[in-house]
Amino acid sequence: MGDTKPTVVVTGVSGNLGLRLLPHLADFSVIGVDLNSPKTDSPMRFERLDLGQEESCRSLYLLLRESRAVALVHLAFVLDPVRSGVFDLDRMWQINVAGTARVMEAVTEANRDESVVQKFIFPSSVAAYGPQLPQPVTEDFALAAHTLPYAIHKMECDKVVQQRAPALRGSSAYMLRPHIFAGASIDNYMVGAFRGTPNGRSERAAKMRSQGKRLPCMLPYGEPYLKNHIQFVHVDDIARLIAYILRKTEPESQRLTVLNVAGRGEPLTFAQCIEMARAKLIRVPSRAAFHLVLRFLWKSGISAIPPDAMPYMMGEYIMNTDRLKKFLGQSYEDVIRYTIADAFADCFASDTLVAAQQSAGS
Repeated sequence: MGDTKPTVVVTGVSGNLGLRLLPHLADFSVIGVDLNSPKTDSPMRFERLDLGQEESCRSLYLLLRESRAVALVHLAFVLDPVRSGVFDLDRMWQINVAGTARVMEAVTEANRDESVVQKFIFPSSVAAYGPQLPQPVTEDFALAAHTLPYAIHKMECDKVVQQRAPALRGSSAYMLRPHIFAGASIDNYMVGAFRGTPNGRSERAAKMRSQGKRLPCMLPYGEPYLKNHIQFVHVDDIARLIAYILRKTEPESQRLTVLNVAGRGEPLTFAQCIEMARAKLIRVPSRAAFHLVLRFLWKSGISAIPPDAMPYMMGEYIMNTDRLKKFLGQSYEDVIRYTIADAFADCFASDTLVAAQQSAGS
């Protein structure tokens, strides 16, 4: 007998979220799309595709028609230039923004004569709202990302999805706006700042990593910076949420469902994060000095945090997640299993284990 499982296409399958998602898709036939094949034992079919190229739209359309995929999860996105090796902003935009438009066009064309792809899922980001928010914002709050290319591209993709979702012809669109990813497998700008890992490309950074050295956590002088609040969401909870949506059978009342996503419980302060990370805090005289140090560490290849990220490393941007709680209902705590504090703490779980082992051996 042939495989009767419904088929799901996952773009960006080789990224961290894609790899965390795969184990949750055992009851689907998965087709993974990426530039490089994923390092996974999960069963799947892999298709190499560069969404930064215009011809990828037709290739993806043909794949959707041939596979009769019932859903597409669009995770392909360049977040970190250092880790991805994509430093050219135009190339990054072609993958991130134009690539998202190409994916949605492929879904639209696959559904031209009949409803083949029934669900389209895209994770936007809290960064799309901008780095300084006046209160915990709902999904209707204006998008105002600036400075950081990652955030600007997420905002532009967010708008692409909003504009194109009504034209998907029979496909329900789900756009998630998750806060900062956390977990043992995560190493983004904010987690990296608290971890202090010298993730730059230079030989000096490599030597520092081999020696186990940590960069200090840095903030300008002033109590307000330590009192700024921050949310996190565990990457595994995002994976569970996507899997939940894929299995959801109740139809939505609108073509596009937008959901703010963060861990359960109260936000953390920057002071709490520094304490939990056991990081060394260094205060600098001003925001300008903070930017200068970031730029020096970036240009010298010691840090992977670009100076453009500064507003997001010093601001306060908190989301209201009441819509997510209503959407999940009784499944909320089964899907969003980590509190904000526990999600952040898991970033340092291996560090705690190493410290405990070293202490036991001394």
